[in-house]
Amino acid sequence: MSVKDGWKGRFYEDFQIGDIYPHPLGRTITKTDNIWVTLLTQNTNPIHFDDYYSEQTEFKKPLVDSTFTLALVTGQSVTDISQNAMANLGWDEVRLPNPIFEGDTIYSYSEVLDKRESKSRPNVGIVTVKTVGYNQREEVVITYKRTFMIYKKEFAPNKTNDLLDRVLEKEHVRSD
Repeated sequence: MSVKDGWKGRFYEDFQIGDIYPHPLGRTITKTDNIWVTLLTQNTNPIHFDDYYSEQTEFKKPLVDSTFTLALVTGQSVTDISQNAMANLGWDEVRLPNPIFEGDTIYSYSEVLDKRESKSRPNVGIVTVKTVGYNQREEVVITYKRTFMIYKKEFAPNKTNDLLDRVLEKEHVRSD
């Protein structure tokens, strides 16, 4: 029996300016998603949770809370660009060119715009990407630039799973 490592993400050395990473998972947004994030963030605008109110707007239905959109698309990108990030440094130029509605499915990709060595931390580099989220109708719904510190391979925290090793050792002994 051999244990195969799963995807561990990219490190500073893996990024090249101009690379584009299509993020693998789309996500359909539900009414519950929209209401929960609106209430969790104490957003009191009824356009996100009051169907009757929303029917009176130009959209005729609830809009998805834009902070959910930012969080979702950022989350979609983690597997490809920031699995090994030390810290987010900022989101800039956030734009929401088209609305999102409950039932829309959101997909995304990121393009590497810049990378540089950190001046104060030799264990990380700084990467800036532009991320684009779009819906099933091919409409861009969000764009932003994100800058983060990401570990260099030789300095990344160890991701070994000692618990898994112990469980597998016990299971292997029992199966003999």
